[in-house]
Amino acid sequence: MTLHRFDLNDIAPTPWKNGGGTTREIACWPPGAGTGDFGWRVSVATVEQAGPFSAFPGVDRQIMWLAGGGLRVRSADGAIDRLLQAPWQPFAFAGEAALDCTLAGAVSQDFNLMLRRGAWRGQIDVVHRGVQPGVAVAGLCLVLAGRWLQGGVVLQAGQGLWWSEATATGPMAPDGAADESGARPALAWIELHPEI
Repeated sequence: MTLHRFDLNDIAPTPWKNGGGTTREIACWPPGAGTGDFGWRVSVATVEQAGPFSAFPGVDRQIMWLAGGGLRVRSADGAIDRLLQAPWQPFAFAGEAALDCTLAGAVSQDFNLMLRRGAWRGQIDVVHRGVQPGVAVAGLCLVLAGRWLQGGVVLQAGQGLWWSEATATGPMAPDGAADESGARPALAWIELHPEI
């Protein structure tokens, strides 16, 4: 198995068609799949303007606010009305839901997981303890705070790794109790499992 390491600073942002923001795709399966045929996809979005969310029929979505002023997502029927402003609180919704997004302040950044319904299952968790990459068929982790060690490599905020085949590998663990700002080590952790 290959662990693919990444740094958000090295991923070029792709502008949205509506001009409201950009997306940095971290990983997509299968590689090279488009928005209509991926099995799973993980990305970080920067939201710069209010506007509708893109519809993804047949896809289960989870988003988690990372930085900025915050986002408010609402459906026209009022069934969904959520302010995403608390750090590291994942929010799940159906990709076909018609949602409008407004900014609760400055430009905001969020972490996104998209799963093809009936094909893949998984969720975003935030952990503060050591984890074992490769324990699931596929997965991804993103350092949110602190320093983390994996295979002798130090990973810091905005860095992480992903894999697409289950196998034994070295653990990933926090290096120290807090970073320079005093933030407790935190990791966005996703384990993915096929449904078919």
